Amino acid sequence: MSAHERIDELVKGNDVVLFMKGSPLFPQCGFSSRAVAILDHLNVEYASVDVLQDQEIRQGIKDYSDWPTIPQLYVKGEFLGGSDIMMEMYEAGELQELVEQNGLAKAG
Repeated sequence: MSAHERIDELVKGNDVVLFMKGSPLFPQCGFSSRAVAILDHLNVEYASVDVLQDQEIRQGIKDYSDWPTIPQLYVKGEFLGGSDIMMEMYEAGELQELVEQNGLAKAG
């Protein structure tokens, strides 16, 4: 399976997926840390992919989205952007709205 096919499967197989450096428990860069903090604050259940563990995915995700940086957030198969865009959407209330509209918050 090619990197593109693996990424496509991850994006389409999860409601929310974050391609990041490190893991949610141990982010390996400030941008990934901020992305995790936003999703955690919104109480969103999400899959994460550590691009540092797989060079094919690390380069492939940039080609897949035509976006040069990591982290990258996908919601319902759609690319939203990196941590700066996530922060802008969060501050504007758009990310919360998207989470609520799609029923993506964890029960609790």
